[in-house]
Amino acid sequence: MSKSMTIHLRVWRQEGPIQKGKLASYTVENVSPDMSFLELLDFLNEDLLAAGEQPVEFDSDCREGICGSCGAVVDGVAHGPEHATALCQLHMRHFKDGDTIVVEPWRARAFPVIRDLVVDRSAFDRIMSAGGYVSVNTGQAPEASAIAVTRKNAELAMDAAACIGCGACVASCPNASAALYTSAKISQLALLPQGHPERERRVLRMVDQMDIEGFGNCSNHGECEAVCPKEISIANIARMRREYLKALVKEGSASAA
Repeated sequence: MSKSMTIHLRVWRQEGPIQKGKLASYTVENVSPDMSFLELLDFLNEDLLAAGEQPVEFDSDCREGICGSCGAVVDGVAHGPEHATALCQLHMRHFKDGDTIVVEPWRARAFPVIRDLVVDRSAFDRIMSAGGYVSVNTGQAPEASAIAVTRKNAELAMDAAACIGCGACVASCPNASAALYTSAKISQLALLPQGHPERERRVLRMVDQMDIEGFGNCSNHGECEAVCPKEISIANIARMRREYLKALVKEGSASAA
């Protein structure tokens, strides 16, 4: 039987976007090492509700590391200390009895705090709306093998498509850049023939929207890749830059013609 632990928490509390926030101290008893980090927050909230206090607000949905809803900075690391692990899949066995853990929201101008650990990530939605799609005629589905795709490109596209849009890349980047997220969404379509007809328009619109949202520029620190729960490669950022440059050249040539 797993021995229960006592965990001390320093959790960011903020009532709203314009209010000042601060770290509040809490102690959670009888923590099972098999609990996920979100279950620890559930335990904390049960104690707070029982004491007539406001529970800590945090995002979650599937709790299986798939949806990208959860996310917080744990002891200075987005999603916590375990590699390639979303916050909901981080278990308390990776901590020690008596540990003090600091929990903060994503920090970025483009991700304003809504309350406590919840931030507004709708900037990602607007980047996707700018061009993260393909336009096709509807009707009967074509044969799966109607358009040939090389195995290498198919695998690279699937690797890029694994991005769950959690925002850890932005939170970990010293410039609060969304380059890894945006490049993954661009790459998954640029690598496939279905995405080629709109590839120039797509990359121009998505990169421009990323800048409009107020994200910083990528300076190749690599922190984004290090904390990504799906291990999205920064090679996608290089691909995005190539796609963007080619689109600019093509746009300039068309304007001059």
